[in-house]
Amino acid sequence: MKNITLLFLLLITVFGCKNEKNDNGKLNVVTTTTMITDLVKNIGGDAINVEGLMGSGVDPHLYKASEGDVTKLFNADIIFYNGLHLEGKLVEVFEKMGNQAKTPIALADQLDKKGLIGSDYFASNYDPHVWFNIDYFKQFAEKVTEVLSENNPENKDTFEANKMKYLSELDELQEKVRTVIETLPKEKRILVTAHDAFNYFGKAYDFEVVGLQGLSTATEAGVQDVQKLAAFIIEKQIKAIFVESSVPKRTIEALQAAVKSKGHEVEIGGTLYSDALGNAGTVEGTYVGMFEYNVNTIVNALK
Repeated sequence: MKNITLLFLLLITVFGCKNEKNDNGKLNVVTTTTMITDLVKNIGGDAINVEGLMGSGVDPHLYKASEGDVTKLFNADIIFYNGLHLEGKLVEVFEKMGNQAKTPIALADQLDKKGLIGSDYFASNYDPHVWFNIDYFKQFAEKVTEVLSENNPENKDTFEANKMKYLSELDELQEKVRTVIETLPKEKRILVTAHDAFNYFGKAYDFEVVGLQGLSTATEAGVQDVQKLAAFIIEKQIKAIFVESSVPKRTIEALQAAVKSKGHEVEIGGTLYSDALGNAGTVEGTYVGMFEYNVNTIVNALK
C-alpha cells in the first residue's frame, strides 16, 4: 500500500509538471510488453516515436512502474498495453491515468471473451497470454492501426500499408508453424514449462500444456506440485521440459531432479520465450521470430 501511495503522489507531481515529451511532430507512443512494442513499431514505422517500458527477459506479471516509467506515460500521446491483468502491478497506475486526459488502451479488450481461456488467477478471470494465438495478435494489429490513424490521420495510409504488410507476415508465420508442428505426432504434443503461458498455443495447435507454477509467476510452485508433475512426466514418458526466458530456471531444474530421483531422465529441451521477446536486434527479439523459434525448439526437443 505504501508503494502505491508513493506512486500516486508521483503521478500527481508529474502531471503537474511541464511536458518534456519528444516534440518532433510525431506521435509519442508508450507500450508495456515487448510483444506489443514490436507490434506497434511494425505498424507505426518511422511515423511515430515508440518507447517500451519492459525489456527482454522482463516478467510482466511482476513488473512495477519506476519514476522513469511514470514520466514516459505522462509524455505519451497514446499508451498500449495487453490487459486482462497481465501487467498486474501497473493496474493502479492505469486506473489513475484513466482520470486524466488520456486513457491507456488494453488491446485484449478487443477480443471476443467467448474465445478466451478462463482463469481464477487473474482479476479479469481470463488467461492473459493471448499473443500465443496468432489470430488474436492480428486483431491487436487492427486495433493499433485504428488508434494510430485516428490520432494521426495524415499518416493513415502509411499505417494501413504497414498493417497489411505485417498481417501478410503473420499469415506466413501461421503456415510455417503448422508445417513444423505437423511433423510431431499428436501423442508427443505435451508441453511442460515453468508456468502456463502457452495455453492459447496449446489450444491452437493441439498441445496438452502443463505449467509448474500455474498461470501467474506470482505464485510459487511447492514440493507437492513438483512431485505431482514429476509423476506425470514419468507416466507420459515425456522426453523434454522447458525453461522460460522471463522465469527463473530453478523450478524446472528442481522438476528435472525430482524425475531423476525416481530413476527416470528428462531433458531440458531449451529456453522458450513466453512473457517477453528475446534481445533487441536478434531474430527472437521480434514477435514473428520468437514464435518460430519457440515452435522449432519445442518440436525438435519432443521428437
